[in-house]
Amino acid sequence: MKESNTILVILSFSIIVACKQSGTHTVAHASGKGDSLQNETADSVNIKADAASVLSRKQIPVLCYHQLREWRVKDSKVSKDYIVPPAKFADQIKLLSDSGYHTILPDQLLSYLNAGKPLPSKPIMLTFDDTDLSHFQVAAEEMKKYGFKGVFFIMTVAIGRPGYMSIEQIKNLSDQGHIIGCHTWDHHNVKKYTLSDWPLQVEKPLKQLQAITGRPVRYFAYPFGLWNEEAINPLQLRGFAGAFQLTEKRSATEPLYTIRRMIVPGYWELKNFQKGIKQNF
Repeated sequence: MKESNTILVILSFSIIVACKQSGTHTVAHASGKGDSLQNETADSVNIKADAASVLSRKQIPVLCYHQLREWRVKDSKVSKDYIVPPAKFADQIKLLSDSGYHTILPDQLLSYLNAGKPLPSKPIMLTFDDTDLSHFQVAAEEMKKYGFKGVFFIMTVAIGRPGYMSIEQIKNLSDQGHIIGCHTWDHHNVKKYTLSDWPLQVEKPLKQLQAITGRPVRYFAYPFGLWNEEAINPLQLRGFAGAFQLTEKRSATEPLYTIRRMIVPGYWELKNFQKGIKQNF
């Protein structure tokens, strides 16, 4: 069993390495006052609406990025779905700003979904998976130019490894007003979890990230975007207020734990980027 678990860890990490080849809300958001924003929305976040009410609200665009780097000769077409060249990312962020979009954070999204609390005009959420170093070096720097904030889902097995963010960089992002979320320990598929997987894959990373940031970690992103109904209650029991998948249909009973996101492929030009946002949300 120990040998089998070791193989699973190696396989999971190998997959990630392969991928590597309004009003007041808006003011708080733009100024980076993350603590003020979270306190302001705390009450409405904790109000949980019935599933039908949540599902009836218009979905807000949530974008998902992985790596932000130049393509390499060895990168496959599939890999390029997960690799956005920095210049393209910069153009996308500028386009969002020029088009009047305002980034929102998960607490704002849940306040809207649960209680109908107003959002800034043209709200959008930017999320980043897997702890890649480019999230700190490229994404955070580009977003800073426009007062944008994002959500960084951390896979803790990678912290401090070459090409990934350090403890200090993750803390820095949190201190700047970005949100740090949990993306498991080693990206193991949640649909395959047994009871013994939850302490290692979720509880330990959750505690580690809370210790790094000094703040509660309230949001979770499913590895590969894959989820099942059986995973929702364990997430709720561990204090998560919401969870993010990719493009599957949302749960009919727990939509806050199956919030949809769209991966931004690296080969998209700006017209595809704009069209993708409109067609998917």
